[in-house]
Amino acid sequence: MMAENFEEMKIGERIKQLREDQAVSLEDFARRVGVSPSVMNQIENHLVSPPLGTLIKIAHALNISVGDFFGGEKASYTIVRQGEQKKVSRFASKDGINYGYTYESLGFDMKNRHMEPFLVTLQKSTMEAKSLSSHPGEEFIYVLEGKVLVQLGDHSDVLNPHDSIYYDANLLHRVSAHECEQAKIVAVLWAPKE
Repeated sequence: MMAENFEEMKIGERIKQLREDQAVSLEDFARRVGVSPSVMNQIENHLVSPPLGTLIKIAHALNISVGDFFGGEKASYTIVRQGEQKKVSRFASKDGINYGYTYESLGFDMKNRHMEPFLVTLQKSTMEAKSLSSHPGEEFIYVLEGKVLVQLGDHSDVLNPHDSIYYDANLLHRVSAHECEQAKIVAVLWAPKE
């Protein structure tokens, strides 16, 4: 097995830099994104990484695309080789809470893209039933390994390897590992440019 050479992204630092460049207070920015100032502070200080839905809301509040967080030169096509992914961890916080996933950008160098592809590793979370979230756009999920619980409003489905789902991300939703320690999915997100 090949060693992982992922570039670990400190996405919180990038968010803070962009927010400060726009002279927006932490409190005002948190309100725009729809999270508490405390959560935004944790994101900016790399104590937790934002879920993909929150990352989309942050990008909208900054008037950028999600891919801009991952940088890179822009090209009319992009190939991401094994070990070249840009990885963002949603790791255990200082209080021992495991938030349940890491994600790797698979299209960070593509210019003018409309979709954001990610390889997501879902891990068993130590948090109690996390709340559902929503954001503008659409999501497509393809399960590579493990079992995945997808909650859309009051409806839930369990997906197995090679199952997929495509849904309106404006619906309250949540995706998590189900009855397993870990699951892997390909998630493709589209969010309208505002």
